Amino acid sequence: MTDSIRTRRENAILEVTIDRPKANAIDLATSRIMGEIFASFRDDETLRVAIITGAGSKLFCAGWDLKAAADGDAVDGDYGIGGFGGLQELRDLNKPVIAAINGICCGGGFEIALSADLILAADHATFALPEIRSGTVADAASIKLPKRIPYHIAMEMLLTGRWLDAEEAHRWGFVNEVLPANALMDRAWALARLLESGPPLVYAAIKEIVRDAEGRDFQATMNKVTKRQYRTVDALYGSEDQLEGARAFAEKRDPVWQGR
Repeated sequence: MTDSIRTRRENAILEVTIDRPKANAIDLATSRIMGEIFASFRDDETLRVAIITGAGSKLFCAGWDLKAAADGDAVDGDYGIGGFGGLQELRDLNKPVIAAINGICCGGGFEIALSADLILAADHATFALPEIRSGTVADAASIKLPKRIPYHIAMEMLLTGRWLDAEEAHRWGFVNEVLPANALMDRAWALARLLESGPPLVYAAIKEIVRDAEGRDFQATMNKVTKRQYRTVDALYGSEDQLEGARAFAEKRDPVWQGR
């Protein structure tokens, strides 16, 4: 934990809070800290779910810290493990991540949110990719957003920088739920606890399959699954948890997942 990034742990859940007044913007040093935190989360077998949010009630994250850039931070500098914000290029992150958007979510902040698996938004949250107005490209969003929402809406956001409110973001499908601001974190934690109780080996297999399938056709992906060519699928099919799931179903009881 640092002054700019706060963490809180409850059992197998890790909460990560960006706390850099006034805009929760991210410079190179902060990005490297976030990378270390999320890499540690990935590698810690006792952690199962992460929540990422922003401090305060106005901003989730304004993205790249332009003041730091003006002071010499290079836009193509060393962002650390996992690329910008520690999430969008972090390899083999096979655990669920929830983004709790508590206000303005734009630029690189929006790209961090898109790197999560589930997005919850306060009802006053807003989303945009304003890079076009500063003469640069929203690189990760240019890759991810047209795969998540209708192409023409994604291109409108990328080409014009138009802002979307939380309800429109939900309508286009990149926000799972819109909540009153005072209920946002309670819902994020409730969802995290639900996921914490689930089968971690199955989550890992789902995430690896979904990631790899983006660049493959259906049958090629299915062939890799059925031949156990995914590391996570092979681990799952040979696991105690796989047997536990079948036994629990047959015995009409809740399964006890061990992650092995």
